[in-house]
Amino acid sequence: MGDQEANRAVSHGPGRAKAVTVRPDLATIGGLMLALAGILGGMMLEGGSIAEIVQLTAAMIVLGGTAGAVLISSPFEVALGAIRKLPFIFVDRSESAPAVIEQIIEFAGKARKSGIVALEPEVEMIGDPFLRKAMTLAVDGTDLSELRKMMELEIAIEEHRAEAEAKVYEAAGGYAPTIGIVGAVLGLIQVMKHIENVNEVGKGIAVAFVATIYGVSLANIFCLPAASKLKARLHRTV
Repeated sequence: MGDQEANRAVSHGPGRAKAVTVRPDLATIGGLMLALAGILGGMMLEGGSIAEIVQLTAAMIVLGGTAGAVLISSPFEVALGAIRKLPFIFVDRSESAPAVIEQIIEFAGKARKSGIVALEPEVEMIGDPFLRKAMTLAVDGTDLSELRKMMELEIAIEEHRAEAEAKVYEAAGGYAPTIGIVGAVLGLIQVMKHIENVNEVGKGIAVAFVATIYGVSLANIFCLPAASKLKARLHRTV
């Protein structure tokens, strides 16, 4: 049995493969590691040191400022939903269409033999929320045309919510570089206070620009790619 089959569990009833497979997203993890290795490795080849860009105050300015700007621009529920989506950037949760089709065919066969009401005990055991809701409405005797309209509306609402959550990361990617510039300016202000010490001015300017590095890196290595990944997964499932 392969790794993918080993990760599958039982949806309900013995011997039935789960319709959802969860596994680490190697593309995201590998891409993030490759980007960091390329940037840090290039800096070290130029004679730099990682210790030179490790600065807590710059990280606080960029992360705190970006988070605050995102909360101002996004409804709290949407921002909270985007935070909950964070693990799914690193984990691939894929649907198994054959398993879902097999499950629906089995339900249809049982409904034909014993009536659709006979499916009521199995409805709560369905793992997929969308399918569970559709089956609940069907068992309750909802007209098929109305059921279709309701589920299409459910899909549209889910698409809109997922798009809004992805846009939170897009917004963060837009704000982070600007907040990094703000951090750099604040650092330069502190340097100018001690401009009489020429030997320390150069070092102070170098440290001041660390916030800019944090802001640009956060936007282009994580936030914007994360938004694209969430959108790609949304389009894959609809």
